[in-house]
Amino acid sequence: MPERRTVALVTLGCARNEVDSEELAGRLAADGWELVENASDADVAVVNTCGFVEAAKKDSVDALLEANDLKDHGRTQAVVAVGCMAERYGKDLAEALPEADGVLGFDDYADISDRLQTILNGGIHASHTPRDRRKLLPISPADRQDASVALPGHAQEIAAAPDDLPEGVAPVSGPRAPLRRRLGTSPVASVKLASGCDRRCSFCAIPSFRGSFISRRPSDVLGETRWLAEQGVKEVMLVSENNTSYGKDLGDIRLLETLLPELAEVEGIERIRVSYLQPAEMRPGLIDVLTSTHKVAPYFDLSFQHSAPEVLRAMRRFGDTDRFLELLDTIRGKAPQAGARSNFIVGFPGETEADLAELERFLTGARLDAIGVFGYSDEEGTEAVGYANKLDADVIAERLAHISQLAEELTSQRAEERVGETLQVLVESVEDDEDGPVAVGRAAHQAPETDGQVVFTTREGLVPGLMVEAEVVGTEGVDLVAEHHELAEVAR
Repeated sequence: MPERRTVALVTLGCARNEVDSEELAGRLAADGWELVENASDADVAVVNTCGFVEAAKKDSVDALLEANDLKDHGRTQAVVAVGCMAERYGKDLAEALPEADGVLGFDDYADISDRLQTILNGGIHASHTPRDRRKLLPISPADRQDASVALPGHAQEIAAAPDDLPEGVAPVSGPRAPLRRRLGTSPVASVKLASGCDRRCSFCAIPSFRGSFISRRPSDVLGETRWLAEQGVKEVMLVSENNTSYGKDLGDIRLLETLLPELAEVEGIERIRVSYLQPAEMRPGLIDVLTSTHKVAPYFDLSFQHSAPEVLRAMRRFGDTDRFLELLDTIRGKAPQAGARSNFIVGFPGETEADLAELERFLTGARLDAIGVFGYSDEEGTEAVGYANKLDADVIAERLAHISQLAEELTSQRAEERVGETLQVLVESVEDDEDGPVAVGRAAHQAPETDGQVVFTTREGLVPGLMVEAEVVGTEGVDLVAEHHELAEVAR
């Protein structure tokens, strides 16, 4: 009987990392590893790191150190870093953080089982030298599909599935599909639509370690969605660095408009959600599909970043307050209940008080359901590092606090505007807390993790995965309080 090998996956960062963790889980389970939930119960703790901004990198390092502490009083024998931070820094991270027994990049994912076994046996796997992954793919998007580059979540020959897969592990599409195993029972799951980014925002390092943009084929996305539906998933969220570019390397920039109705027809799926849309790439046809297709959420996760023209140009982005407000008006003209959210950077080099006031003007008029605010920090390898007119840290902190407070007030007001609306809510959890039983779900305008939620006034008749009609009767900050339809009918 083979020796029992246990592994735990600790995932930080965005939904794209969650998909990557489930791919790693599928590969490991297929090779005989037993997946456990807690790192303290695992022979190997694998931390899927985030390398986006300084705060996220600190969280990743803290998670690695916390996992390393388990080696002194538990089963854990090795701690391994994977993910964006591991890919971005490679051997530099390994040297700076000797507490990690291994630092594995994307090229190691296909052989993750062998890599972990080597490390568990006391061997050393030499970490890679960091490199710009944009240079690994052809410049022309049309030439990228056949490139032999490791792309987590994409179908490739190196990801061929064995014939005897364990229960709960499946190739999510076709004979060349990546393996995947779910790491939880949530009725919501993400599906990777593409990887990488061709934009050159001056503050962002993501393209350098995630690479240039490359789409997954529609058949792969459909196959994975069908498999997730068989696992009990009710809502699928399409994720990538830039969903509005989907299909450009497949010869059809409007491919998303044809794919969404097909995904909505998958049996068992109740809602399709699209994340991360670029305002400059929004087109009338895509807005029409997102606002009028049955089961496709009228949800717009728009990457505005700022609204002052001079700041946006310095960011290598496009638009301004009035154009952004016009875009939101167009969306709400087609779907009045449409959800809209965005992230913003304050304290960017050269940002003036007038620029900050312009951002306030936009936020006040935008009526966004959720707002994320970040203070600018230099990211090595980005153009903005070399910019003049850097703001003092205390000025950035002051602006961050000011805009964050404004965002909290505005999103609470937006939630209050929804009182009296009838929403389709997917129940995500029904459990007991210190105040008694509670049921929680999300409406079409609320994505997991990043936005608010719906708290039901009663859990009666509710189970996770059930889509119910509910009337909003109150708010708790950005969260909504609602009565599901049957109770609301009785109350009348």
